[in-house]
Amino acid sequence: MKVLVLGCGIIGVTTAYYAARDGHEVHVIDRQDGAAKETSFSNAGMIAPGHAYTWASPRAPKILWQSLFRNDTALRLKLVPDPYMWLWCWKFLSECKAERTAINTAHKLRLCRYSQSSLQALVGELGLDYHRVTGGALYLYRQAEFFDAGVRNMKILTDNGLDLQPVDAAKVVELEPALSGMRDRVAGAIYCPTDESGDCHVFAQRLAQYCADKLGVKFHWSTQIKRIEAAGDRIEKVATDRGNFTADAYVMALGAYAPILGRQIGLGLPVYPVKGYAMTIPIAGKNGAPRLCGVDEHNLVAWSRMGDRLRLTATAEFSGYDTSHKPSDFTHMLNVARELFPDGADYEHPSMWAGLRPMTPKGTPILGPSKHKNLWLNAGQGHMGWTMSFGSSKVVIDMMAGRKPAIDTTGLTLAAA
Repeated sequence: MKVLVLGCGIIGVTTAYYAARDGHEVHVIDRQDGAAKETSFSNAGMIAPGHAYTWASPRAPKILWQSLFRNDTALRLKLVPDPYMWLWCWKFLSECKAERTAINTAHKLRLCRYSQSSLQALVGELGLDYHRVTGGALYLYRQAEFFDAGVRNMKILTDNGLDLQPVDAAKVVELEPALSGMRDRVAGAIYCPTDESGDCHVFAQRLAQYCADKLGVKFHWSTQIKRIEAAGDRIEKVATDRGNFTADAYVMALGAYAPILGRQIGLGLPVYPVKGYAMTIPIAGKNGAPRLCGVDEHNLVAWSRMGDRLRLTATAEFSGYDTSHKPSDFTHMLNVARELFPDGADYEHPSMWAGLRPMTPKGTPILGPSKHKNLWLNAGQGHMGWTMSFGSSKVVIDMMAGRKPAIDTTGLTLAAA
C-alpha cells in the first residue's frame, strides 16, 4: 500500500521504518525541517521499563491540589480555560485508584519491555550510533521511609517479570562512582540492570536518513497539516500548505496534536499535553560526570549521559499547549544536578528547552485502528515515548497488515476512537 505517516517524532519515524520494512510505499509529513524536533528533541533519554509506573496513582490528586498553591511539586496544574484539559483531568482522577494503577502499570510495562527488545534488535541490525549507554539505571531515594515504600511499590513491576534490585548507598556508589559525594545523603536506590539510555533526537535523525537512503521513504519536511478530510468511514485526503496528500492508509503519529486534528474527523482521543523541562549541559572535560542514567526520586529530576553532554529533565506541568520557558524554571533541576554531580558538567553553559508530552489518563498509548477503516492511531505515549516507540510502531504496522501483534494489546487500544 501507499502509507502516509502524519508526524515525524520518534513515533512517526519508527512507524515509517516498520511500514517500509513491510514493503509499503511510505511518505511522511512533518511541519519541522527534520525528524524529532518537537517532543522527541530533548527528552530524558532513558529507555526505562524500570520506571514504567503510571502517573495516575492514589498520591496524584493530592499533589495536583498542592500544586495550585506551591511551585515545588512534581506535577503542576495551571488553571487554564480549556474544557479539554478539565475533561482529561476528570478521566485521570478516575484512574487514580490503587487497583487501576496496578493494571495500567502492568500494561505499560508489557509494551515497554517489548519495545526495548525491538530497539535492541534494530540497533543490532543497523548499528546506529546515538550515544547509547547500557548497564542499567539507578532510582535514588534520600529518605528511608520513601525507599521502603519504593521497594514495596516495585512489586508491581517485578511481579510482571522485570528485574529490579534494592541496593544500599555503598552499592550505589559502586555502580556509579560519580555519586560518591551522595553516599551519606541517600538511603538507597532501586537498580534496574536492563534499563539504558541514548539520544532520541540523534537516533530519530539517523533512522530517518536510513529510511530515506535504504528503504525509499519520502519525507515531506516543513509541511503544515491544515486539515484531515474524511468521506464516510474512510480518510479521503490530508490537506497541507503544500497541497493535498492521498494514500491507501494513514497513520496518525502527531503526539500532543493528535486530538486537535482528530476532532476534525470526529475522533475523541483522550490525549492532553503535559509540559516538561529539559537542560542539556556540556561536560567540557569534567571528570565527575555520571555514566549510568537515573532519577532522583525525591526531586523527580532525571539525568542521562549523551556523549559529551549531560541531559537533565524535570516537572510535569498541565498548562495547555504553551512551550515557553524562562531561566528560573530550571533553577531547581540545576541545583539538584550540582548536588548530585558537583564536577559533572559545565553548569554555567546550559541549553534550556520545554516540550509537550502527549499523555493519556491511563498512561498507556492508543494503538491500532480507528473508526475510519484506513486510519491507524499511534498516539499518547506520554513521558515514555522513547521507550515505547519501537513496540508501539511494530504493533500498529502488524495490525495494519492483519497480523496478530507479538504481545497482548489489552489496555493499548481504544475501540471508541
